[in-house]
Amino acid sequence: MMQKMKCLWIARYMPYPLDAGAKVYSAKLAESLVAAGASVRFLGFGRPDAAPSGSPVEYVSVGSSQRSQLAAILSRLPIAAAIDATDEYELLLEEQLRAEWDALILDGYGSGWALQRCLAYVREQSPRRTALVHISHNHEAAVWSAMAREARGSLPRRAVLWQNSLKVRALERNIVANVDVLSAISDEDLAALQTQLPPEQTVTLTPGYGGVIARERFIGDWTPRRVVIVGSFRWVMKQENLARFIECADPVFAENNIHLDIVGDVPDELLAQLRPKCRATTFHGFVNDMEPLLSQARIAVVPELIGGGFKLKFLDYFFTRVPVATLSAAAAGLPQPLRSLLIASDSLQGLVDSIVANIDNTAQLNERQDRAFHIARTLFRWEDRGVRLKHAISHLQHQWQQTRQNAAPPARRALPEPLK
Repeated sequence: MMQKMKCLWIARYMPYPLDAGAKVYSAKLAESLVAAGASVRFLGFGRPDAAPSGSPVEYVSVGSSQRSQLAAILSRLPIAAAIDATDEYELLLEEQLRAEWDALILDGYGSGWALQRCLAYVREQSPRRTALVHISHNHEAAVWSAMAREARGSLPRRAVLWQNSLKVRALERNIVANVDVLSAISDEDLAALQTQLPPEQTVTLTPGYGGVIARERFIGDWTPRRVVIVGSFRWVMKQENLARFIECADPVFAENNIHLDIVGDVPDELLAQLRPKCRATTFHGFVNDMEPLLSQARIAVVPELIGGGFKLKFLDYFFTRVPVATLSAAAAGLPQPLRSLLIASDSLQGLVDSIVANIDNTAQLNERQDRAFHIARTLFRWEDRGVRLKHAISHLQHQWQQTRQNAAPPARRALPEPLK
């Protein structure tokens, strides 16, 4: 019998509990890779016992605290990577690299602190070849550039964001230029990353869906005139997007007898800023069961003015049968048949106005949610993503095997200069 492909997955944190889109993407993609016939050992900060009992992925915790944000600001690495680049994580990685691996997987740009050590490892494995893989969650350079450009607040805060955006761009380019297999979360992101890899060594892995699937739903005049946003708002970009939407939407909704429900963890500091100004908005915090709030909403909103990549909340809304209003730029990764069913606008004010204009058109809202549900059911299967990722790695290794039969394997680029 053929041995399983052995993969070492280098991440920022344990993905469980699944309380953020990035965690869902990492957890389900790793699990789908195992289902496709690989074995995965997953490294990161956090508690490995938070994963479900009997998880097919082997979780190994770093066990220590991350570095302080101040220390990270002073690093040559971007903040996300510098926070994780602790001595203990480096020691754990060294320990894991004593074994033989078929693939080293860098999950997100924050794992880029490990790039140089991973490149050294793959060179040490000759004649055995180990594929270096990058799982991209966004075109990070564009995301952070937009964040720095749109940021409000003090001059020092904006200066830190500009500095970090430059570091993100440098690290992301370094990763993309040196990996063997690159996955992106959308075709748009893959094109923006401008990789020089041949097409067979790149793969677009939009998220799958493994959550609640609602029964048939009908929106009528009896359905409350409520709009809902579900998410985790701990990330600075999520906070900025939420604050800007509420600032624009709350007074308009109050005038039009529309209520806005915010479901998810919002930091206390941001709550203290937003609540006193709101007349039509309720902050519910984290809830275990979102179905009651979603079933009482006529429209769900994805108000992502800043930040790229595929928005996993689209899938939650499609599969719970809630019509979706969004900014056109936030719909990256969705196929055109689904995009055509969104209530889409190019600006926040346009988005708010379109919600007001559509909220009482229940016949059209029902058509949007029903068609989106049936299209999404055929497109977003996690098991397909694992198969595609494993195939990209296996195909590359097959090419290497054929090359070794006749000549030396192709030379890799020189090790990049450390960024730390």
